Amino acid sequence: MSKKILITGASGGFGKLTVKTLLQKGHQVCASMRNVNGKNKEVAQELESAGAKVVEINVTNEASVNAGIASAIKQLGGLDVVINNAGIGVLGLQESFTIEDWKKLFDINVYGVQRINRAVLPYMRKRNSGLLIFISSLLGRITVPFYGPYNASKWAVEAMAENYRIELSSIGVDVCVIEPGGYPTSFMNNLLKPDDLDRNESYGEMAQAPIGFFNGFEQALASNPAQNPQNVAEAIANVIDTPAGQRKFRTVVDKMGMGEPVAEYNNHLEQITSAIYNNFGIGDMLKLNV
Repeated sequence: MSKKILITGASGGFGKLTVKTLLQKGHQVCASMRNVNGKNKEVAQELESAGAKVVEINVTNEASVNAGIASAIKQLGGLDVVINNAGIGVLGLQESFTIEDWKKLFDINVYGVQRINRAVLPYMRKRNSGLLIFISSLLGRITVPFYGPYNASKWAVEAMAENYRIELSSIGVDVCVIEPGGYPTSFMNNLLKPDDLDRNESYGEMAQAPIGFFNGFEQALASNPAQNPQNVAEAIANVIDTPAGQRKFRTVVDKMGMGEPVAEYNNHLEQITSAIYNNFGIGDMLKLNV
């Protein structure tokens, strides 16, 4: 069944691939991005030519979000699914990221998601249906060095999704999380670097470790063609096409050796969560009202 879908961060990476994949599957898609008439004009035209609607949304600006969501609903004639995909990564020693660096990252990766949710949920709650998809990361479940602020932002997104899942279940609004591993997309080319490099000197050889780690990971990606970004687009489409009430809360997408252990961890956490909620007599809050 065709769905009316909005996705943020559609100018590249998983976003652009997902727009095209969903269109091919017969869905109606509104692709949101910044600078529709500026640096992203070409990709906006490309997606429009493929059949998507395009709307300008800067997730760090509440007025832009509210106007963009209203425009998307008008262009699509409704809204069934929202994919919170916009985000940026980081690379560097955690101490070297200033508070302003952290604010910039969280403004996009965390507060931006909340701005989108607050704009769309009144519409979904009124209809007693809808699907929120959070694009998280395996780094929202485990940590690796040199991605500290990004780890923290995605752990925050995971907690946000957990709470929305509970608080929206009785209303009929579904919540799902996609957890990709690292993939060779434009995301890797736009990493936020720390603004206070003066502190690196006292770290000795460790100061050079982030770039070495990153280069090694890029080489690993190049030697593993199975780690195809299209896998993530397909996983998102599969979640959307699964009937409400039957969707997994978390979906891991990775073929680099991190996915299976994290999936096991997710399954274990689901059992723990269910046991605790049942002990408090609120187990039904984990079930979507369909």
